Amino acid sequence: MNTQIDTLTPAEAAVVSRVTIRDVHRVIDERILPEGFYSTDQTRSFTRQACVFISFYFRAADRLTSEERQRTIRMASEADGGSRNRLVRDEFLTIDLGSFWKDVEESLERLRAARAMVVSDAEILSGMPVIRGTRVPVYDVAASVASGVPIGRILAAYPSLKQEHVELAAMYAEANPQRGRPRLRNGLPPAATIRTQRKKRRIPANA
Repeated sequence: MNTQIDTLTPAEAAVVSRVTIRDVHRVIDERILPEGFYSTDQTRSFTRQACVFISFYFRAADRLTSEERQRTIRMASEADGGSRNRLVRDEFLTIDLGSFWKDVEESLERLRAARAMVVSDAEILSGMPVIRGTRVPVYDVAASVASGVPIGRILAAYPSLKQEHVELAAMYAEANPQRGRPRLRNGLPPAATIRTQRKKRRIPANA
């Protein structure tokens, strides 16, 4: 049974809001959001409602001024605590936040699925996070996606995976970035199994 996600880390909030993690930190540093939608105790965290307003603030930047966006967020949050106020009316201006709520709810559902898919077992690859039911490291799959390896090739290298696994692995890694400098990868990771391999005959340079 999936549990509701009510509190998110900055990285998770960025994924759910579909903005950069830098933008997520900006809403605190620049006081864009009311204080009730985030916490700075020990570490920064955000409510699910905050993701709706973060998404709206940055995605509506080409339509509304910063002041108009912040006023809309304030009015929406004051109307009913920010729970699900979709329509915000400010004199002659009416703003529908419905699409932002929909996108955030869909992203939260995907994040829940990604969390449920990844497991760590001390007896499997020394506790490295893997995709449930396999010995496939989730960060290896995500690294292949990030480096531009076609999904068809990833699936061929990992026959036990489906496209949904690959997509959720990429989302999980983005929401839970590994500490330290990420490794650069130009192809599939060492754990991958190449099913077919074609070699091209080298042609001499003076031919």
